[in-house]
Amino acid sequence: MNKLIRAITCLALMIASINLAAAEDYPARSIRIIIPAAPGGGIDSVGRILATRLSQTLGKSVIPDNKPGAGTMLGSQELASAAPDGYTLLAITSSHAVNAAVRKLKYDPIKDFAMVSLVGLAPDILAVNSSSSIQTLSDLIAAAKKDPGKMTFGSAGQGSGSHMDAELLKNMAGIDILHVPYRGGMPAVTALLGNETNMMFLSAVGLQTHIKAGKLRAIAVTGKERTAMFPDVPTMSEAGLPTFSAAVWYGIVAPAKTPPEIIATLNKAINDALKTPEVRDKLIAAGIDPIGTTPQAFTAYVKEDISRWQKVVDKSPQLRITD
Repeated sequence: MNKLIRAITCLALMIASINLAAAEDYPARSIRIIIPAAPGGGIDSVGRILATRLSQTLGKSVIPDNKPGAGTMLGSQELASAAPDGYTLLAITSSHAVNAAVRKLKYDPIKDFAMVSLVGLAPDILAVNSSSSIQTLSDLIAAAKKDPGKMTFGSAGQGSGSHMDAELLKNMAGIDILHVPYRGGMPAVTALLGNETNMMFLSAVGLQTHIKAGKLRAIAVTGKERTAMFPDVPTMSEAGLPTFSAAVWYGIVAPAKTPPEIIATLNKAINDALKTPEVRDKLIAAGIDPIGTTPQAFTAYVKEDISRWQKVVDKSPQLRITD
C-alpha cells in the first residue's frame, strides 16, 4: 500500500511539474477562441476585437472560430470538453446564464468552465414606436395595468435576452403583457416599426438607427449605468424600477482545470487590452461598454446572473424550454 501511495504521489508531482512547465511556456502556439454565434452581432465583435489585440500582445496567433447553434450552447459544449491547456477559449454572453435557467444543459455552466474575465456590458433598450402615446416607463406600466394581456412585446425568440428582459419587467412591475416571438431581432424590430407590437427590448446597436431616425422612441436602458451610445436615456432603475438590471454581458472562459498560471496570463492580457483606446473605441462602437475583472469577480458575476434568471423562471415555469 505504501508503494502504491508513493507511486501515486510521484505521478501527481510529475503531472504538476509538466503543467507548470507548460504554463511557463504559454503560449507556445496559436490559440483558438470559439465564438458561439454566426458572424455579426455583439459576441462576434468581442471575439474578433480581442483576437486581433491578443495576437499582438501574446505573440501568437489568436484565431476566432464561429460555431453557431442551439442558442450558443454548441460552443459551450465544445469548450467544456476541450483540453484544459489554454489553447481553446470561448467567448460567452449572458445567454450562458439564461440557458442555465431555462434549459436542461449537457454541461455545468460554472463547474465545467474557468472564468477568465468579463469583457463588457451592453445594456438593452426598451423601445416603443414613435407614434405611441407612451413616453416613459411609468406610462408603459400604467397602460399595461389598464388593459391586462392586451399590450404586446416582440422578441428575438423564446428564451432570448429580449424575451427575458420583458419577463423580468413583467415580474417586477406586476403587469401582464403578451409575448410575440420572432425569428431574430431584426424581424421583431420590423414588427415594432409597423405597429404590429407595442414594445420591445433589444441592443442599442440593433435599435440605434431607428431611434436616431425618430421612428422608435427609447424609454429606458436595462443596465445599472446609462450607455455611452444614448447617454440621455435613463436606466430602468432611474425610470421607476430601482432593482431592475439586465445588461447583456460578454466574457472569455477556458475549460475547467486550466492551470491558474495560464488563466492569470490571459486575464492580464485581456485587461491590458481593454485599457487601450483602440480596443475600447471598437467595443463602444459595437454598443459594448468595456469592463475587465478578475477571474474570481467574473465567476461571482455569472453565478449571480444565473440566480437572477432562475428566480424569473421559478415564478414563470412556462419559460422552461424542454425541446
